Amino acid sequence: MKDLEIIGSEEWCVFEDLGIPAIKARVDSGAKTSSIQATNTKIYSKGAQDWVRFEVNPLQENRSIGIECDARLVDRRMVKSSSGISEERLVVKTPVTIGDSTFEIELTLANRDTMEFRMLLGREAINERFLVNSAINYQKQSFTDEEINTKYAPYFKEKTGLKIALLASNPNLYSNKRIMEAAEARGHEIVFLNVELAYMKLDAHSPEIRYRGGDILKEFDAVIPRIKPSVTFYGCALIRQFDNLGVYCQNSAEAITQSRDKLFASQLFSKNDIHIPITGFAKSPMDTKDLIKMVNGSPLIIKLLESTQGKGVVLAETNKAAESVINAFKSVNTNILVQEFIKEANGQDIRCFVVNGKVVASMQRQAQKGEFRANIHQGGKASTIKITSVEKKLALKAAKVLNLAVAGVDIIRSNKGPLLLEVNSSPGLEGIENATGKDIANEMILAIEKKLKFVI
Repeated sequence: MKDLEIIGSEEWCVFEDLGIPAIKARVDSGAKTSSIQATNTKIYSKGAQDWVRFEVNPLQENRSIGIECDARLVDRRMVKSSSGISEERLVVKTPVTIGDSTFEIELTLANRDTMEFRMLLGREAINERFLVNSAINYQKQSFTDEEINTKYAPYFKEKTGLKIALLASNPNLYSNKRIMEAAEARGHEIVFLNVELAYMKLDAHSPEIRYRGGDILKEFDAVIPRIKPSVTFYGCALIRQFDNLGVYCQNSAEAITQSRDKLFASQLFSKNDIHIPITGFAKSPMDTKDLIKMVNGSPLIIKLLESTQGKGVVLAETNKAAESVINAFKSVNTNILVQEFIKEANGQDIRCFVVNGKVVASMQRQAQKGEFRANIHQGGKASTIKITSVEKKLALKAAKVLNLAVAGVDIIRSNKGPLLLEVNSSPGLEGIENATGKDIANEMILAIEKKLKFVI
């Protein structure tokens, strides 16, 4: 019997037939089948056989390189993910090279964007060929960063000349990384700017924006604002300054400010015949009882005007509890909204992602058991959903009223029809991209190109 070769817990794989020069794989003998990251899958006939065309982004945290692959479809299987969710996956068969060994393996096509590795090597590929030593890595073959860059050099896009700034606070957030990747994938230059490290010179003759102690920021074609709530005032001042310098800002300072002021936004929605849950606002504690009555009594929702991601939102289940919470907030001069509770929604809401007057993706969020907030940041679970034409019109109208080119519009289904909950001017991409498989970051970049009439 042939001695088994030793491999590590991580190895480089080469797929010559797929055109993938190198992809890093996690070796996992606990998984039966191997899998590879795949998007944009399409089944087609080739002679008497079914084949599948799919796109692989072989380098982790880099979607700027996409390789289109074709392989023979051999099966469809129900696979249970590590989170316990079962889904159907397409299975292909193709040769793989690991070190000096080349052999055929089956691969399930999966969305592995949130996984640490773009590929998983399962026990069917390992058995009778290798022994796994989990204490070592890259036993069969190792590539330096320079070698990987050389292998993928033909796939790097030439620079288009379009220069974009991403104005945010944390470069490591999923949404920010995805936007950077999407811009680079289109061949644009994109620079991350920390909101709090930029400052400005106000002058009629030579206004400026400077960064990190002196570098003058200039020659940007567009700015993508991703302003966190705590720096809204300063962030919007910077956006206005970019606008004054002739730079296109995907969401304007005025639009962001309006969306962050929940009271003003609610007044705009009411004025424009956009249906929202009955909402009350008052200053004096003497009005509390009538305020509660006005929104149809308990249970009711109490919201801080500055709340985001479900924080600062309270469910009061009785009138007495509502009075206590409302008066407590008023006693410390905190502005709140009181809103009717839509019981029939059963902890569900809908997030529509709007880009330049188009709903590019939508998902349903389900609150955790015992929780009324469906926000992903509060543990809500996301799934795909087909929205109605009425819901689509509501989402588009809400974004238009606030003049937002990019918006996350939250809708709740009630016995009275769909109601608008709120509109987010810096909506997160992670939950909705993973739930729908849509490349929303790319849609945002395409929208900038269209606005600037930039043709690649």
